[in-house]
Amino acid sequence: MPVRGIRGAICVSEDQPDAILEATETLLKAILEANPGLVIQDIACGIFTTTEDLSTAYPAQAAREMGWGEVPMICSQEIPVPDGLPRCIRVLLEWNTELSQHEIHHVYLGAAASLRPDLIDIEKPLGNDI
Repeated sequence: MPVRGIRGAICVSEDQPDAILEATETLLKAILEANPGLVIQDIACGIFTTTEDLSTAYPAQAAREMGWGEVPMICSQEIPVPDGLPRCIRVLLEWNTELSQHEIHHVYLGAAASLRPDLIDIEKPLGNDI
């Protein structure tokens, strides 16, 4: 079975554990909603990164609290690119699926939509970042 990557990102307003966990949960729920065939049992792994200005919580903790306990996950720090988007959480989920890469829906919420406008295929009102 092929493995496909699903990308997503969201920004937070402050480096606080609750903000990081809430934003990560919002992002993961949006990814699940955008990819209706995605079930937790088919996620091969999750890779989370945060910008260097976020260090008070692991984004993977939010996934575990959502019931993703058997999914292998890791958190890392994004490289500090000058003028990069601040307070950003990114995720790469590897999904065991027969879908083609073209059928995968990536999710970039709020200010993080500026990272990959080419991957945003449906504009929805997203409100403010968390």
